[in-house]
Amino acid sequence: MNAIVKRRVHVAAAAIISADKKQVLIARRPSHFDQGGLWEFPGGKLAPYETGLEGLKRELHEELGIEITRAQPLIRVHHEYPDKRILLDVWQVHEFAGEPFGREGQAVRWVPMQELLDYPFPAANLPILRAVMLPAEYLITAEEDSDEVFLQRLTRALDKDGVRLVQLRAKTLDGDEYVARAQKALALCHAYGARLLLNGDPALLDRVDADGIHLTSERLMQLNKRPVPEGKWLGASTHSAEQLVQANVLSCDLVTLSPLAPTPSHPDAILMGWHDFQQHVEHAGMPVYALGGMTRFHANRARAVGAQGIASIRDFWR
Repeated sequence: MNAIVKRRVHVAAAAIISADKKQVLIARRPSHFDQGGLWEFPGGKLAPYETGLEGLKRELHEELGIEITRAQPLIRVHHEYPDKRILLDVWQVHEFAGEPFGREGQAVRWVPMQELLDYPFPAANLPILRAVMLPAEYLITAEEDSDEVFLQRLTRALDKDGVRLVQLRAKTLDGDEYVARAQKALALCHAYGARLLLNGDPALLDRVDADGIHLTSERLMQLNKRPVPEGKWLGASTHSAEQLVQANVLSCDLVTLSPLAPTPSHPDAILMGWHDFQQHVEHAGMPVYALGGMTRFHANRARAVGAQGIASIRDFWR
């Protein structure tokens, strides 16, 4: 029996962010469409001759009556339905001209970021929801003996640098010391509207009600199912295609992928480089942070090759 050849569909979609960066625009699919009644990010199919951005500009003008003035890549999602393969080429629109409205009669709505998960979306949109809700910078804390110094530097990163996603990495602390520091870091992060992920055993969430867990690559490969509830964020450190596949098995919400560039702490590491990094990110299926020698200087380049943004210790921890 001949296998069914699935048709390929390339779709450009937009995460349109409000000026205050607190809301995103979503649209409801008409009831007579495939998956009608579900919400989605505005966009549509590309013509054969169009790039993602060209097609998106056309679609948003036709659907919403707006003109894109500043946008950058957010995430590319490959998804298989029974009858087709979809590539969602998603862009984050930061600036646009005009007032969006449903030119084709569709409902459109500005939704607070934290309420996005309350709306029903097609299955292919789940990685996009994660990407929209996550910032472009991921701070990994450095080892500090003093709680006072630790909190001073964390405060600076949250207040002066605007960091909104933090991983508490403190390998030199014992269990009780780590929990005590985590409690202080959590209160500080939440005071600034930031999320805190704990680097360690998922059981830590029984002692500290943090926003989630970040798994080491070793722990990632030892697990066979998602170790935290759906209401918590799950991150993981990855260094290969095999580990990215495992991150999907565990339904991770985000990963770091390294090493990309040289770092003082790992001068002899075998580097991935931008080309291989882009190839891995293309099929990751989740937000990926570039790690290893990254600074804010690299942020736009990382986004250009498909990353969610950059993760760093030394560039954020001053």
